[in-house]
Amino acid sequence: MDKKEKLFRKISAKDRLFLSKIISQLTNGHKIGLNITKVKDTDFFKLRKGNFRIIFHYEKGKVLIIDSIRLRNEKTYKNL
Repeated sequence: MDKKEKLFRKISAKDRLFLSKIISQLTNGHKIGLNITKVKDTDFFKLRKGNFRIIFHYEKGKVLIIDSIRLRNEKTYKNL
């Protein structure tokens, strides 16, 4: 089981639905209303929504790869 699956099992059903909608919106290219910024000195981007952070990057310019989904804390952006 990877970390994304583990997080989905820990959070409430309401939060799972919330994250699923955000991920669907991101993967479909609908970025309007999403708080997306580039992580300094990396090729990664972060999407901030509530207490959740979705770390992702683009492979070969167009393919979206979600690297991690995390709850916000002091270690969120370490080891990218």
